[in-house]
Amino acid sequence: MIAVLRPFIPKATSYLQALLRFFQAAVLLITQRYRSASLRFKIAFFVVILMTSTSFILCIITVQIMNNYILNEIIKRGESVGKSIAASAGYNLLSKDLLALDNLVFKAKSSNNDMLYVAIVDQDMKTVVHSDTEMIGLNKPVVQGKLYKEAVDGTTVNEFTNSSGSIFEILCPIVFMKKSLGSVIIGMDRSILLEAKRKIRNMILIVFGFIVVLGIFASSLLASFLIKPIKELSAGVEELKYSTAKNPLRVYSQDELGKLTRNFNEMAALIANQRGKLTEYARDLEEAYVSMVKVVAAAIDARDSYTHGHSARVAQLSFLLGEQIGLPKEDLRDLEVACLFHDVGKIKTPDSILLKPSKLNETEYKEMKQHVVDGASILSWAPSLSKYIPSTRHHHEWHNGKGYPDGLVGDNIPLFAAIISIADAFDAMTSDRPYRKALSNEEALRRIARKSGIQFRPNLVAIFLELMEKNRVLDEPIRVAGAA
Repeated sequence: MIAVLRPFIPKATSYLQALLRFFQAAVLLITQRYRSASLRFKIAFFVVILMTSTSFILCIITVQIMNNYILNEIIKRGESVGKSIAASAGYNLLSKDLLALDNLVFKAKSSNNDMLYVAIVDQDMKTVVHSDTEMIGLNKPVVQGKLYKEAVDGTTVNEFTNSSGSIFEILCPIVFMKKSLGSVIIGMDRSILLEAKRKIRNMILIVFGFIVVLGIFASSLLASFLIKPIKELSAGVEELKYSTAKNPLRVYSQDELGKLTRNFNEMAALIANQRGKLTEYARDLEEAYVSMVKVVAAAIDARDSYTHGHSARVAQLSFLLGEQIGLPKEDLRDLEVACLFHDVGKIKTPDSILLKPSKLNETEYKEMKQHVVDGASILSWAPSLSKYIPSTRHHHEWHNGKGYPDGLVGDNIPLFAAIISIADAFDAMTSDRPYRKALSNEEALRRIARKSGIQFRPNLVAIFLELMEKNRVLDEPIRVAGAA
């Protein structure tokens, strides 16, 4: 069987994949259309969906309740008829009055159209009388079905299916003078339940349709009531956004929307009065901040002609790496500024160490390492610059914990510091120094790759190497946000 179906499996798989893609495209299209739809449509759509789903759930619950109710009533009626026959048939069965027994069966069958058959059997399940005379004298076959109900008095209800359809067979024991003489067996046609279910479903569908129409009408009224003040507020916000507001918004009602409109009018007036002052203050603060960053970066670069432009290049590389890992715009701006501050502590480093043309001895190297602590100390004097302290202090930490000044390990190193560490090392290796010539980009990248997981964070190294492969030449430095 599997061998026969194997040639069709690829086609079936492709069809399923195509169907899945179509379904995904349909959902996406509906979502896009809904997002771009008007507020009136969204309100109406929401109300209709809410009422439809609620009505649908209620329909299901109602149908289920009615099904159970009708089913129980059918079974109760069958039990009632069976027990009535059993109560009258005891004496007749004992006296073998077949005419009387046949009369009981005939009356029960003729007065209940949903009864497929009525029979009386003895203790050996041999049919004494039956609504179908051909069954008289035959043994009642054992029904293989589901036990639906069993009462204390011995009455049982079994559900089974045969060629006639689904049947409930009710068996009521015949007891006379405390002696069991046989049973009354009644077969109830379950199709009557299906007919009742169909009528209920039709009635519910009518009610359901009426509710949907009412929901559409009500949602339209609700949308009209809400749209006017909301449109007014939307227009007011647009005017406020572009500083074109002239007249207060019209208040349509005294409810929450009306109160919101009045509060908006007051807010718009206050914003209009303060807008000029706030703009002026913001401009002054931004200019002061940018100027301070420029001065600090220039002061750092002025110490050593060999490292001229180092901070800007580190900022450029760090920005690209931060952008590649998905940092938001605000974080990218902070990362750029952090790069300009990362070597601010070198202001306190003596020229004899900073500009020494040969390799530093142990004492000098220890003094040079102090620049990260000095930089953090300098930034701590300005509360607004405190967010740049972690990257300034820890950009020489190693991933394996052998860096300085605090020996941080792995992810305990701040992200900005880990990014700057890679960019700082790459620019240092590819720049001329008094004691050596610049390395090629390829050699610098190889050295960084070898230090992955040792000095640098592995995932950042992988991204940086991929980034440098795509951007082999970096010509223009990235400008810090807000810089002139």
